[in-house]
Amino acid sequence: MTIQVTKLSDPAVRAFVSAVNAHDRDAFQAVLAAGATMSDDGSDRDLADWTEREIFSTHGHMEVDRESHDGHSLNARFSNDTWGEMKTAWSFTVDDGRITRFETGQA
Repeated sequence: MTIQVTKLSDPAVRAFVSAVNAHDRDAFQAVLAAGATMSDDGSDRDLADWTEREIFSTHGHMEVDRESHDGHSLNARFSNDTWGEMKTAWSFTVDDGRITRFETGQA
């Protein structure tokens, strides 16, 4: 069962998922802390390059199935024009209302 984005527990994670699904680069950047980092399948990636390739230019979309750790961990079906749909896990580090790091990978 999908969790509505508006029901996600952590405001920063909620803003992140909303920005991804709306393909809103400005809102996405606004929720990230300066110097934010990320990894995909255990390997650190260039955040700007990865998000452009996996989210914005390929119509990335998240359907959240489960959240845990006070909303800082998500299981979601992520889809984009390149890879189709896959089950993914997301983990967020939030500091002072902004995401400092996120990690994702296939679940």
